[in-house]
Amino acid sequence: MRFRIRPVTLLTGIAILTGCAEESPRANIRVQSLKCEMLENPVGTDTPSPRLSWILSSDNRSVMQTAYRVMVASSPALMEKDSADLWDTGKTPGDCSTGVVYEGKALNSQMQAFWKVKVWSGNVSSSWSGTQSWRVGLLHYKDWKGRWIGFDRTFPWDSEEMFSRLSARYFRKEFNTKPDKQIQDATVYIMGLGLYELYLNGHKAGNEVLSPAPTDYVKNVKYNSIDVGELLTPGNNAIGVVLGNGRYFTMRQHYKAYKIKNFGYPKLLLNLVIRYTDGTTQTISTNDSWRGTADGPIRSNNEYDGEIYDAGKEFKGWTLPGFDGGSWLQAEYVQEPGGTYEAQMNENMAVMDTVLPISMKRHHPGVYILDMGQNMVGWLKIRVLGERGTTVKLRFAESLNEDGSLFTENLRDAQATDYYTLRGNGPEEWQPAFVYHGFRYVEVSGYPGTPDTEDFTGLVVYDRLPVTGRFTSSDTLLNRLFHNAFWSISGNYKGMPVDCPQRNERQPWLGDRAVGSYGESFLFDNSRLYAKWLDDIMYAQRADGSIPDVAPAYWRYYSDNMTWAGTYLLVADMLYRQFGDLRSLQKHYPFMKKWLAYMRQNYLVDGIMTRDSYGDWCVPPVSIEAGRGKSADVKRPSALISTAYYYHFLVLMQEFAALTHHAEDIAVFRTEAGQVRNAFNKKFLSEDHQYYGNNTLTENLLPLSLGIVPAELEEGILARVTKILEDYGNHLSSGVIGVQWLMRTLSRNGMEDLAFRIATQTTYPSWGYMVENGATTFWELWNGNTAASDMNSQNHVMLLGDLLIWYFEDLAGIRSHPEYPAFKKILMHPAFPKGLDHVDASYRSVHGTIESNWIARKDTLFWDIKIPANTTAEVHLPCSDTERISESGNPLRKAEGIESYRENGNELLVELGSGNYHFTVIRSPNTGISE
Repeated sequence: MRFRIRPVTLLTGIAILTGCAEESPRANIRVQSLKCEMLENPVGTDTPSPRLSWILSSDNRSVMQTAYRVMVASSPALMEKDSADLWDTGKTPGDCSTGVVYEGKALNSQMQAFWKVKVWSGNVSSSWSGTQSWRVGLLHYKDWKGRWIGFDRTFPWDSEEMFSRLSARYFRKEFNTKPDKQIQDATVYIMGLGLYELYLNGHKAGNEVLSPAPTDYVKNVKYNSIDVGELLTPGNNAIGVVLGNGRYFTMRQHYKAYKIKNFGYPKLLLNLVIRYTDGTTQTISTNDSWRGTADGPIRSNNEYDGEIYDAGKEFKGWTLPGFDGGSWLQAEYVQEPGGTYEAQMNENMAVMDTVLPISMKRHHPGVYILDMGQNMVGWLKIRVLGERGTTVKLRFAESLNEDGSLFTENLRDAQATDYYTLRGNGPEEWQPAFVYHGFRYVEVSGYPGTPDTEDFTGLVVYDRLPVTGRFTSSDTLLNRLFHNAFWSISGNYKGMPVDCPQRNERQPWLGDRAVGSYGESFLFDNSRLYAKWLDDIMYAQRADGSIPDVAPAYWRYYSDNMTWAGTYLLVADMLYRQFGDLRSLQKHYPFMKKWLAYMRQNYLVDGIMTRDSYGDWCVPPVSIEAGRGKSADVKRPSALISTAYYYHFLVLMQEFAALTHHAEDIAVFRTEAGQVRNAFNKKFLSEDHQYYGNNTLTENLLPLSLGIVPAELEEGILARVTKILEDYGNHLSSGVIGVQWLMRTLSRNGMEDLAFRIATQTTYPSWGYMVENGATTFWELWNGNTAASDMNSQNHVMLLGDLLIWYFEDLAGIRSHPEYPAFKKILMHPAFPKGLDHVDASYRSVHGTIESNWIARKDTLFWDIKIPANTTAEVHLPCSDTERISESGNPLRKAEGIESYRENGNELLVELGSGNYHFTVIRSPNTGISE
């Protein structure tokens, strides 16, 4: 064997591996990529003990890391000499390659650390990886220089009525770098609330948009760290910041103040730290020497209502040195927001894609309807030529009325309208800075001349998360649903997971992302986003332990709802199982425990959790006509649902307690779980033991899925579930709760054919019904084309349920083994439903890319598998006769990398080491492989 290292540029949001090690003549194992727990930009982590990870790759089979050595130094020169003055692990036995906690010398604010790693597999080692680095941010409050600046008031053109209108605030500062010194690097640490854009010497710094990530600003405030060294010049420089409103100056002023939080007027704290090659530093910070104005081109910016931009009021050259800002005001000192300053570890938003319109139609004189062909989230960039003072009006909507006009009733009172007033004197391009819209259609009016599709481009905006999952199959509807899921999920990533992107809501509802976050993790590396969201939930928890339905708690909804608030535990569990994030479990364990104690004390009666708010939210009406014109905003509280979830959380807490070394809690949670399980069956199981509750799909599905049904009754309850589905024509009859457990439960109980029929239905109610009725994203309601408009988003995620989990785990067979989290061991046990002939999927786990590609042809199954280095897999082949199975043309017993195999009923259970495998299985009776 030969080892070698190959430098790789990682996906956005992860540190970039730089440098190249010489190829080793000894082995064929490479340290493919490095990762440090840090910001998108490798500066500004405020974690004193960051976690270090690397990915191995190899062309060989059965490659396992047996030892590693990490070196961390304070300079690249020391790294070159293999001299680690900060930390050297030495050769450390073990196969851990993810989340290795830095345990070296204490790191100070703004300190830069350089690191590399080499690994061993048996008696051979890789070369050193390329060198990577991270820089510490501002660890302490005292490290921040200067003061918060802003204007804590409106200006004559602003409005603080219910439909608030507040212009953007512009601030600038000129400064000189130190003469006769060479700049080594420069970093801006910035908190611009609610949103900011940063400019240096006429250039926008970074390609992020709508930054920073939103929080409850009285609890915590995120700062961004931006490398701006290349934007500085010797001598005179200028820095400029535009502040938008975001979630800080809220969209609805003086409207339900008891419900909606408002934080005040936009404000700014900024430190620009310049480091020179001689070791000295210079800091430019916000103070009252800065100049500012609100009388600029952005006259209003409101997430619900849109942006108003007057290009005639632009300041030419305002971010360049020498600009005459004599008419600008002196910046004013303002109160800090109140929350703890934290480095933003999750990715910022960015323009991630473009969509070109497919048509533009004249609706009536001067009014045109633009069709983007896809329900998207972001904004429109326009190109226009006309006279100064001409105003173009852009109204956004998801669908059209029968007469071809915009359908806007489902936006509620969100006006979703942008205005652009031309400066004149030549062609102009414009796009908003501080709003986003959820839309497919745009009404264009006031446009000079006749607009054309080429004058408009849709810019797609969401959190800059690496895409990690790919799925395609022989079924075109499954593929279309995957496409729609991608657009719904990505469009609702906004520094926090929101419910919808178009109406006057856009709130981070917990219930929408319970099991959904798990499915999303197969499409995106959402680990940092959801770790941040756990913090949002923690900060929103009341002193008594209650958790809101929305976090951050922009809307004060503390309904004590078990299924919504319990998302706290489900997301923590997802982060551990999918990404190996033990730190989040350790951090949040006491707060989860506190919430359960609060619910127990206030609502548990004789083992029954009596408190629920929503029930199986959004159950489909019995027919499409039955729900026509009716509001879906109907709550159906259910003690059965809340008790089933409470039991599930008690089971989870036993594992959490073990993982976080709270051994004293394990027996307590186990005992209570047993009591609740007994009480549940006593209360809700029918006298003849045939069904639960009122015999609905969800009421039978939950106890079956969550392990509450007595073992001897499981077969009967499963039969009850299938009978209910049969009575509904194999259609869905559950709401948000039931659909989170349906597909996996069916497939893992031998009902994969039934699950496939449900997934591929095209009549109401079904996912396919949405597609048949023109949906390019997922609806909020099963009857989203006929329900009342008050709660009828056409871009939601909550009804996805466990569909994506089923795609990857049960169709492709890419699943993290329950006993080995983060895909350290992969459980590959696909369902092969009749009617599905091909699945091709991949998932980039924390250990590397897993691939599963199977084709069923007549009497033969062809299955190609890729297992990453430093992992193993348990593979279930649908045949127990080894004579009918070959790998890469060889009999199974002669195949390299097959560590063991044994019969398991009608299957063969095979243990694999890493590598690429090509299985051929000759169909034997009862395999279930389709003809």
